[in-house]
Amino acid sequence: METVTIGDLKITWLNGGVTHMDGGAMFGVVPKPLWSKKYPHNENNQIELRTDPLLIQCDGKNILIEAGIGNGRFTDKQKRNYGIQEESFVEEELQQLGLTTADIDLVLMTHLHFDHATGLAKFDGDMLVPTFENATIYVSDIEWEEMRNPNIRSRNTYWEQNWKPIESKVKTFTGELEVVPGVRMIHTGGHSDGHSIIVIERDGEMLIHMADIMPTHAHNNVLWVLAYDDYPMDSIEAKQKWMDVGLNNQAWFIFYHDYKYRALKWNERGEVIEEVERKQRVYAD
Repeated sequence: METVTIGDLKITWLNGGVTHMDGGAMFGVVPKPLWSKKYPHNENNQIELRTDPLLIQCDGKNILIEAGIGNGRFTDKQKRNYGIQEESFVEEELQQLGLTTADIDLVLMTHLHFDHATGLAKFDGDMLVPTFENATIYVSDIEWEEMRNPNIRSRNTYWEQNWKPIESKVKTFTGELEVVPGVRMIHTGGHSDGHSIIVIERDGEMLIHMADIMPTHAHNNVLWVLAYDDYPMDSIEAKQKWMDVGLNNQAWFIFYHDYKYRALKWNERGEVIEEVERKQRVYAD
């Protein structure tokens, strides 16, 4: 498992499953001859998008960023449409770290689209129950409201089966929330009206998880935003602001969806100066 350590804070990437989504949708109005030079696609024009939660360990807390796609939560038709070729190994990898789902204290949700939130619940017999039974789940108040009352467009990604089992676990915030010292959730909007990013500042270093306003390393151009974005100009504004902050502070940019990189540092010319690459993992049958 890949890790980044900043002082007493450690981030470990867990395998939450993988989807393959349409490359044109993921790069919006950017022509394919441009984006395909930076991110590979398959014969169906789909690109690989990991759904790998980030485990933060600090101050005696076990904190997850995002939740993966879970297990047994998709129909065969959904698996085909979303290009799901592998489901979650989060529980198995927690066990390798000497942890269980019961040891997760907090789950920080940048937003609640299905590819981030389906792993929040699992089946216990015929009933859906919280995957992380002791965790408090944090999300912006705007996102939580839309999750429960989606519009004609967003109801395709905000599923009742993903919020009802966890309703008693959720706490919301307005604007900004520091969940533990140096770990902040900041509402940005853009990808969704309630979308947030996560900024970590510890021991003189900064890490920025821009979630789906910069889902992969190939989206580091501020104008390259998703056709899925509800408010693309808000995405552009937030990305420009936080890219500037990150570059000025030599921050790590950390990813949930990227097929290749877990974390990157760029210089002002957009050149990679440090990287943590994702390694292939093999699981016994």
